[in-house]
Amino acid sequence: MGRPELPRAFQRRFWQLIRQGAGTEVASGGAGVSTNTGERWFRDAGGMVPACAAEPGGRFLSLAEREEIALGLAAGLSARAIAARLGRAPSTVTREVARNRARKHPGGYRAVLAQTKAEARARRPRWSKLARQPRLHREVQAGLNKRWSPEQISRRLVEDFPDDPEMRVSHEAIYQALYVQGRGALRRELTRCLRTGRALRKPRRRTDRRTERIKDKVMISERPAEAADRAVPGHWEGDLILGARNASAIGTLVERQTRFVMLLHLPAGYGAEAVRDAITTTITTLPAQLRRSLTWDQGIEMARHLEITIRAGLPVYFCDPASPWQRGSNENTNGLLRQYYPKGTDLTAHTAADLATVAAELNGRPRKTLGWRTPAEALTALLSQDPHTGVATTT
Repeated sequence: MGRPELPRAFQRRFWQLIRQGAGTEVASGGAGVSTNTGERWFRDAGGMVPACAAEPGGRFLSLAEREEIALGLAAGLSARAIAARLGRAPSTVTREVARNRARKHPGGYRAVLAQTKAEARARRPRWSKLARQPRLHREVQAGLNKRWSPEQISRRLVEDFPDDPEMRVSHEAIYQALYVQGRGALRRELTRCLRTGRALRKPRRRTDRRTERIKDKVMISERPAEAADRAVPGHWEGDLILGARNASAIGTLVERQTRFVMLLHLPAGYGAEAVRDAITTTITTLPAQLRRSLTWDQGIEMARHLEITIRAGLPVYFCDPASPWQRGSNENTNGLLRQYYPKGTDLTAHTAADLATVAAELNGRPRKTLGWRTPAEALTALLSQDPHTGVATTT
C-alpha cells in the first residue's frame, strides 16, 4: 500500500502560506505537516500552486474541485475520502455525483460537463416557494389582508400547521415576494396592507455610515447623571414638529422634571440660525438654575449648538441616532401638540401669541406623573424656592 493521502485542506493551507511568501519549512509547520511532506508537494508541483489546491469557491464547487472529484472516482475512492481531500462534507460529493453523473461516460462523471450543468442551473429562473405552493400563498395573502406583519404571518403558520413543513415561509421571503419585481408570488397591491404602506422597500440606514454634519457635538452619554433621574430641575428636551412638506416648523422645549412646555416661533424657517435665536430668546427668560442642559436629536438645525451654550449658558447634548426614547418627555409632548397642529398643515399660519396660548393650555393640564399638579404649578413652586437651600421662600 502506498502512503495515505492527507485531506486536501492541509494542502490548501500549505499553498496559501506559500503564496504569502513563506518558505516550505514555515508553510509545512503552518499547515500541520512535516517538512518532508511540504517539500515533496512543492517539488511535485514544480513550485507552482496547483489548481486543485486553491481555495474552494465558497458555497459552490469550483471546476478544480470537480476535477478532483473525477480523479477520485477514477481511482476508486469513496465519497468520504474524496470529501476529505477537498475539505468538503461527504454529502456534498454524493449530491454532486448523483446530480451530474454522465451516463455515457465510462467513469460516470465528467468535471467539465458537471460544471456546464451547474452554470446552466444557476442561470435558470427560480420561482419562490410562495409561487409554487398555492395553499401557502393563500394563507400568507389572507394574513396580509388582515394587516398582519410578515413576521406575524410567518410565526403564526408554525402554530396553525405544526405538522406540515410545506406551510413554512420566512418573513424575509414574504417581504421579497412583495417588493421584488417578477417573482409572481404576491400581488403588489398588498403592500398597502403593511404598516408602512410603502410599495418599495426602504433600506435601513446604517448608523455607522452617517455623515458627520454637526461639529463638536457632545453625546447624551456625557450628560450629567442628575438629568437622567429628573431629581434636579433645569434639564430640557427639545425638538421640532414639522408642517406640510416639511416647509414649516414649531420648536418645542420640555423641562424634564416639571414637564413644563415652551414653544419656539419659527416664522422664517427652521435653519440653524433661526433655531439658535429662538432657543436663546426663549430660554433666557428663565433664571440660570433652570438652564442646566438641553437634549436634542442630531438634526442639522442644531449646527449652532455651541453658540446656544455660550449665549444662554445652556449646554447641549445630542441623542444617539434613531433613539427617540432618549427624549421621551419631548416625544410625548409632540404627540399632544398634534391635537393643535395636525400633520400636513402650514405651521406658519400660527402667530407667537397662538403658540403661547397652546403652551399655556398644556401647562395647565393636571399630570398624573406630577401627582395631578399642573406643569405650571410645578414650575411656580420651583421658582419660589431659594436657589441655594431649595426651601420655598416666603413673601
